Amino acid sequence: MTILLLAGSPSISSRSTRLLHHVGERLGLLGHRYSRLHVLDLPAQALLQADFANPDLKLAQAQVAQADAVVIATPVYKAAYSGVLKAFLDLLPQDGLAGKLVLPLATGGSQSHMLALDYALRPVLSALGAKHVLSSIYATEAQVVWSAESGLALDPSIAQRVAEGVEQLSTNLDRLQASAVEFAPVPFSQVRCSV
Repeated sequence: MTILLLAGSPSISSRSTRLLHHVGERLGLLGHRYSRLHVLDLPAQALLQADFANPDLKLAQAQVAQADAVVIATPVYKAAYSGVLKAFLDLLPQDGLAGKLVLPLATGGSQSHMLALDYALRPVLSALGAKHVLSSIYATEAQVVWSAESGLALDPSIAQRVAEGVEQLSTNLDRLQASAVEFAPVPFSQVRCSV
């Protein structure tokens, strides 16, 4: 089972991206494989013009298609998720998240933007066919602190939410993997029936 870490911040070193990488590291410790995609790395002109023929955008779409789960992180600006993330999600096919587990993460300036995940992002993820959108994790800037000396420091309440989100995603992925076991078909001539 593979996980895609999708960073939707217009800044490389944003709190939301650091939180996303932290979640990826926690998933890695549980034995899950993951890859990273930062929307900011995609060609801006192709992204904004919805150039479906662009090879970089095709590769990014393929990364989403191949993942079993997607962890999406975004900063919240003006009570909505980032514009670069919106531009990328608009390029996915109508069923671009079909059958996938999705864990949304966001950071913002204050608690007043917390509902942006549920009212702005969750409907889009559902419309793209996500199998299950897990409980969102929202943190304020004061709850996610980065320093070059000590690295990422999470407020205890956010650390607990992250631990719960990682555990929930991991458990659901394990269930998906267990249910994906394929059985060899039995030819009709070998079927025995007693009456």
